[in-house]
Amino acid sequence: MWLGLGSNLGDRADALRWALGRMADEGLEVRAVSGVYATAPQGVVDQPEFLNAACRVHGAPDPPGMLALAKALEAEAGRVDGPRWGPRPLDIDILAWDGGAWRAPDLLIPHERLHERRFALEPLVEIDPGLVLPDGERIADLLAAPAVQAQHATRLGPLA
Repeated sequence: MWLGLGSNLGDRADALRWALGRMADEGLEVRAVSGVYATAPQGVVDQPEFLNAACRVHGAPDPPGMLALAKALEAEAGRVDGPRWGPRPLDIDILAWDGGAWRAPDLLIPHERLHERRFALEPLVEIDPGLVLPDGERIADLLAAPAVQAQHATRLGPLA
């Protein structure tokens, strides 16, 4: 399973590292982690810049179970309900799944806006440049789209 991590409140890099550690505590094997990227907020633009990364985990529960774990970790990190696309100490998105597509009212995999989000595609391509989505699209090709390339994303280095 490929996950996107983001934070734009508090110690953002520490929040991303904390999330990786907590996933390991929950029995997930973190097999790959991208570098960290500084990215402009999307949707609600009047908020601090995000730090984003992607990871690939093994041993994740089925998609609904992973969604429940992601929501629990976000809450543990201090995330509270607020405006859609608003500031948050931690955001965990399921970007893709080894099982292909998943469609449910509360969860779509691949992530429904993955194709338009450089902040998710850039770190995802870094850890798995050959990843192909269930519809046959290569994520590297999605990243090359002019509208995606126009978005701000700066690789800052490893998430050490």
